[in-house]
Amino acid sequence: MNIRLIIFDFDGTLGDTRQNIVTTMQMTIEELHLPNRSEEECAATIGLPLAGCFRTLFPDIQEELITRCAETYRRVFNENLKNIRPEAFPGVVETLAILHQKGFTLTIASSRSHISLMELTRNMDIAGYISYILGADDVEEAKPKPEPVLKTLAEMNFDAGESLVVGDMAVDIQMGANAGVKTCGVTWGNGSKDELEEAGATFIIDRIEDLIEIVN
Repeated sequence: MNIRLIIFDFDGTLGDTRQNIVTTMQMTIEELHLPNRSEEECAATIGLPLAGCFRTLFPDIQEELITRCAETYRRVFNENLKNIRPEAFPGVVETLAILHQKGFTLTIASSRSHISLMELTRNMDIAGYISYILGADDVEEAKPKPEPVLKTLAEMNFDAGESLVVGDMAVDIQMGANAGVKTCGVTWGNGSKDELEEAGATFIIDRIEDLIEIVN
């Protein structure tokens, strides 16, 4: 295996944003007078684009309300950032620095918006290690479709055989597999080890530092 490009998910993989996401989702639901959803139900949708999150939580929701949900969520999320500051998971900053120093190209493919990713990576002091950021608003078909990976490969001039997708949710693993690249599931995020195994992850790690050994 000759890995040169590593494509990271963000939420639950690099950034510990679960509290921000779940709190914002529940506040959005309350503001729009939708039926309550538990922390577990909200967390299970992390990794999907916002529209997909609300469709999953409310299968019978009207399409025009989905737009209001997404707009409200983005506003509330930015307001919550003043009180709840997401941080990088332990070891992430140091591991990205090592991988960058070793010459690996590091990118992000996330269901979060591009501008949000730019802001959060700067706040977490990892922006300098990331060569390319792709958000949900940069693609037509989000995870688990392969477009985020295929677009990254095209933009960065790498082949699938040189690439590895790293993520915490089944949709990350499915996205990578659908694009023909190897995948690495991480167990410290929002998905379970069983879900990652069922999705067909090539590797599964319990610490971000273990990624260095895999790509070497």
